Amino acid sequence: MNLGSVQLRPVEESDLDFLYRFDLEPGLIGPNWYGFRDAARQRRRFETDGWLGEEDGKLMVAVDGQVAGFVGWSACGHGAGRYRAIGVVLLPECRGRGVGTQAQNLLCRYLFTHTAVHRIEAGTQPENEAEQRVLQKIGFCREGVLRGAEFRDGSWRDIVVFGLLRGELLESAAG
Repeated sequence: MNLGSVQLRPVEESDLDFLYRFDLEPGLIGPNWYGFRDAARQRRRFETDGWLGEEDGKLMVAVDGQVAGFVGWSACGHGAGRYRAIGVVLLPECRGRGVGTQAQNLLCRYLFTHTAVHRIEAGTQPENEAEQRVLQKIGFCREGVLRGAEFRDGSWRDIVVFGLLRGELLESAAG
């Protein structure tokens, strides 16, 4: 899938070294650093299903053919009301240029086109005003704050939750 110069594509074996970096390089992911992770998990998961599982997955974000980051989704929700939570991770030099907006827009379109999911959720830190603007530009509604829901950098922190229902994706975010 593509939107302008931003494309989403499946993870390829050649992307694994790129993905390892986010598990092993403090600060590369920005304020979402949760400590060192087992980078070999990327290969294990890739060998299992190519990061395209029924409940969760990952797609690479490319700009003009160059890898800029990745988007991901995971299943969450209650009972039969399962939905997807999404996120985006970009290299520092790709942030602030609209790439994240386009990538998340494409991911929402992908999920609404290829799954029966009715709701997509995204969360961000209260201080990440840029991401909050991006989500609202796409059509997400701010739904509230989960107090003390995330442990990061030695402290329990709040998460601002946004939701998007099928049919609410804004066309204006496409360009």
